[in-house]
Amino acid sequence: MTNTALVVSAHSADFVWRAGGAIALHAAKGWQVTVVCLSYGERGESAKLWRLPGMTLDRVKAEREKEARAAAEVLGVHDIQFWDLGDYPITLTNDSLFRLVDVYRNIHPGFVLTHSKEDPYNRDHPAVCEFAQHARITAQAHGHNPHQKVLGAPPVFLFEPHQPEQCGWKPDVLLGIDGVWEKKRAAIECMAGQEHLWEYYTRVAQQRGAQAARNSDRAIKYGEGYQSVFPHVVETLG
Repeated sequence: MTNTALVVSAHSADFVWRAGGAIALHAAKGWQVTVVCLSYGERGESAKLWRLPGMTLDRVKAEREKEARAAAEVLGVHDIQFWDLGDYPITLTNDSLFRLVDVYRNIHPGFVLTHSKEDPYNRDHPAVCEFAQHARITAQAHGHNPHQKVLGAPPVFLFEPHQPEQCGWKPDVLLGIDGVWEKKRAAIECMAGQEHLWEYYTRVAQQRGAQAARNSDRAIKYGEGYQSVFPHVVETLG
């Protein structure tokens, strides 16, 4: 059986900044990673594009998709989907919920990555966190489309928000990504519409790497932080 993972990204760049290392790391190990971009981030996260003469909504969306597809290819994403649900605010309907339930049921992910539960700077992010977990619960329900195999209990990890202290986000998983950092940085540079964030997320990776090294016996330069939603179920503590 092929290992699979699911990343539920509010906007088309979120998966790159926040989970690019985890995606590249698992893809390199043979995992099939599906990324669902619920929105292009065309209104609230595309200021550089909107400053260009003659820019239109359709052109912004097209450029955002082009950037995200390029980044996904660098990271080794198996399947990237663009649902075009709008942003600022994102529109999450029952139809889109059941669509995500179908994704869960189709790929049966070994783990799920999505946004923090709180973010006072971007309400789309916590809305997507709730949405992703609601879909997970529904996918576990035996009475929902009972002809399908129900979802098990994949762990859910919340990736780092832009300002974690203001979002009540505290990492309890630190992932070393030294082996795939160059891929993540190359994917970051695909997001030309948000060039101002390239160095910011490089510094975040360095900070999490330093913390990962401090909390282990390994030399780690680059890392990503995650907050787990559910208890870890393990066979040993060593």
